[in-house]
Amino acid sequence: MLFPRGLLLNAAVIAVALSVTGQSPAADDISKLPRQRIELVAPPFVHPHQQATTDGPKVVEFKLVVHEKELVIDDEGTKIQAMTFNGSIPGPLMVVHQDDYVELTLINPANNTMPHNIDLHAATGALGGGALTLINPGEQVVLRFKADRAGVFVYHCAPGGTMIPWHVVSGMNGAIMVLPRDGLKDGAGKPLRYDRIYYIGEQDFYVPKDDKGNYKTYGSPAEAYFDTREVMRKLIPTHEVFNGRVGALTGNNAMTAKVGDTVLIIHSQANRDTRPHLIGGHGDYVWETGKFSNPPETNLETWFVRGGSAAAALYTFKQPGIYAYLNHNLIEGIELGASANFNVEGKWNDDLMTQVKAPTPIPAGSSN
Repeated sequence: MLFPRGLLLNAAVIAVALSVTGQSPAADDISKLPRQRIELVAPPFVHPHQQATTDGPKVVEFKLVVHEKELVIDDEGTKIQAMTFNGSIPGPLMVVHQDDYVELTLINPANNTMPHNIDLHAATGALGGGALTLINPGEQVVLRFKADRAGVFVYHCAPGGTMIPWHVVSGMNGAIMVLPRDGLKDGAGKPLRYDRIYYIGEQDFYVPKDDKGNYKTYGSPAEAYFDTREVMRKLIPTHEVFNGRVGALTGNNAMTAKVGDTVLIIHSQANRDTRPHLIGGHGDYVWETGKFSNPPETNLETWFVRGGSAAAALYTFKQPGIYAYLNHNLIEGIELGASANFNVEGKWNDDLMTQVKAPTPIPAGSSN
């Protein structure tokens, strides 16, 4: 099942129109800017980057390769025909500074089965780049856009029509962080820094079941399409997970920190609203809408991430132990899988919390 070639032609028409009417007067200047090529890493990790810079703008080069692949999404062995950027769900977090130019190479390998593109919420014009990046299997395209506003933004595949939600809930989404050139700040303009950064992409899956209630498997994305669409339209996910599967960020895969570490948590959801909560901790500074030109809220217990957006939360861990980080729609967090762990090392502080008396039996005859 290949997506109609007509949409590719529409994108080509748009590209020609832009080339005729929208020649960039800064093209010569851009060619003189320094360039930096970034090797992306799979979430929850993030490629090395400067938190603040005194350098001028540059062209930052990224590469995303579309992988259509079978993935197991829970401990019961449920399989989906996933569509991904660089093989991971979510796709990698890309980091640049405000007024840098992002130059993205998108590759759709010949062994894929359908067209793909990328809509970057950080970009301005042409459907966020979607109209200029639609490519068939065996093609690649290069898109450049100016990161002219600071914040964290979702990107996702958007090939047109019902293909848009299907590709997104099959895994084709990620985020880009555009840092202010002078770094993050609190509401009073004081600089904020982080020791570690983790990227969590929340994903809703819609896996069809057979007449006996067992999850079905398929040989290709196209084979799964019609059944998956019927489940999608009911708006009830079968799985709500972090980073592509139940338990992806627990146990040996838990995120790590030490007491005293300040951790920046980027959390995206390309399709549904969510409510992250760190059990036993807080959001010291939270950019709930993900936009760094707005002052962060402070000391939040739970924050709200709108579907189709990303949020940033900064927290300094004060106690050791295993912290649960979850969607505080507890049904989605506990029953459907949207939970993760932070494993924090360090010395316990009794002043912050202590067990005054261990559990003992209630004495017989005592009043309650």
